[in-house]
Amino acid sequence: MSRPPARRRAGVAAVVVAALTALTACSLPGAGGPSPEASASAEPQPGVSDDVVLVGSHHPLTGPAAEGYATIATATSAYFAHINANGGINGRQIRYIVMDDGYNPGTTPTVAVELVENQQVFAMLNGLGTATHGSILEYLHLEEVPDLFVASGSSMFNQPEAYPNTFGYNIDYAVEAKILATHGEQTYPGATSCFLGQGDDLGQGFRTGLVQVLGEGALATEQTYSVATQDLTAQVAALKATGCEVVYLAAINAFSAITVGTAAQMGYFPQWIVSSTGGDYRTVSSYLGETGPMLLEGYTSANYLPPHDTVGDEWTALFRQVHAEYMPEMPFDGMVVYGMSVAYLFAEALAAAGADPTRESLLAAVRSGELLGNGRVPLSLGDSNVAYSGAQVNVVRGGEQVYVGTPFLTDNTTGPVVPYDGGPVPLTDGGVPGSAG
Repeated sequence: MSRPPARRRAGVAAVVVAALTALTACSLPGAGGPSPEASASAEPQPGVSDDVVLVGSHHPLTGPAAEGYATIATATSAYFAHINANGGINGRQIRYIVMDDGYNPGTTPTVAVELVENQQVFAMLNGLGTATHGSILEYLHLEEVPDLFVASGSSMFNQPEAYPNTFGYNIDYAVEAKILATHGEQTYPGATSCFLGQGDDLGQGFRTGLVQVLGEGALATEQTYSVATQDLTAQVAALKATGCEVVYLAAINAFSAITVGTAAQMGYFPQWIVSSTGGDYRTVSSYLGETGPMLLEGYTSANYLPPHDTVGDEWTALFRQVHAEYMPEMPFDGMVVYGMSVAYLFAEALAAAGADPTRESLLAAVRSGELLGNGRVPLSLGDSNVAYSGAQVNVVRGGEQVYVGTPFLTDNTTGPVVPYDGGPVPLTDGGVPGSAG
């Protein structure tokens, strides 16, 4: 039986409150790991009891990335609530603890120790940020914690020989850049192209992909920024002075908005082609206020998940239903689709891990190559330790972010960018893995 909607929404809110107050998560029922009554058929597993699987994550609920990304954790919690209300996975409820690291790699290790050693989580899920998650990569490896679907496109999280238990979720930054650069070359031939990127793996990886397609020296100027300052006046002025007609931007949502807003104040309106990390139209537009729809018309990015603006997509329709029931106070945008998609893929892996899941069986399910996800392109899992190796370009038109053309697949080195015509992954089992539909 489903709980009344009001109670469901309260449950989702409680997860977020627990994250914001950090250690209050200790009081959650079942948070202490497996009960003595856990199945005797296998060695007791951290975070698994007869009726609960405990999963942890770190996200920026405060700090410079919070407004752009905090919705993700709420959406993941909402989708787990939907799964739990429909029987859970193999009879177990998924309990999700999210803790705030402020997008600060100095804080993330403390959060990770709390989740792994005190909360005894079964797995880490979708820890967000390259530098932040990079600060706990070795720790999770040594603790043998399944480190699933990291919210980063850095190749750091696709090293199966060094870190066999870590799997990235986002498309590799270089792969995405190759796809966007191919689109840029085809759509704006002969245009003066430039680059502005975050001064870390995000910017470096994205630039690598651009150069692989456009060629070394093809970018008229290259600028970087640091999240330590929100003043990008000098970088944008350099782009304008160089006469950049197309700007490839590798930024998080907040800094995409700062860049576009700063350029507008200078009377500078190039064609923006942006990484998916900063390409969510609804989120970037919310930063820009009433000028957002005008400034972002034609804004171009790429994605690999169901569209949030398109009517008729079955995954989007399901996510809208879950959103309306569990988190109606928040806007429905690409961050919601992302968070729910992560939740679905984890649930799919957990269902495949068996009736008595172990960390080993969970990892075997992820490596099996049999998981489907819900993407516009097939999962890469089984062939690599990253979920997606392809994407489809999207463009903002009339206040909506719509897919154009066909999806593409490629690699993060010198492989060709090739079209994919297999179609998106269909919705099965009503979006609850292992159910009767």
